Amino acid sequence: VQLQASGGGLVQAGGSLRLSCAASGSIFSIGSMGWYRQAPGKQRELVAQINSGGSTTYGGSVRGRFTISINNAKNTVYLQMNSLKPEDTAVYYCNADYWEEDNVRYWGRGTQVTVSS
Repeated sequence: VQLQASGGGLVQAGGSLRLSCAASGSIFSIGSMGWYRQAPGKQRELVAQINSGGSTTYGGSVRGRFTISINNAKNTVYLQMNSLKPEDTAVYYCNADYWEEDNVRYWGRGTQVTVSS
């Protein structure tokens, strides 16, 4: 399974970015996809997760500013990030898991998001 993320970069505080992540290489059906992030010196934390039915979970620090969505036909997850803050600076990792595989989660390599003040 490969997860290819795109859309990271440098943005000023208050700006927006949209991340995308496409999953490929599995014959199984997507169960959920999502994003975690890790800032220097901090633990990886949940940003947002969405299942194939559209149910979502957000980390507390992004709720109301970020929106996650999924295109099941394309096995692609999107993260619309608005009102970005310097504290959103981190490497963002996408993940995917499949209904037919219990307790297995695949991870992408990560994409850097930097928010300048």
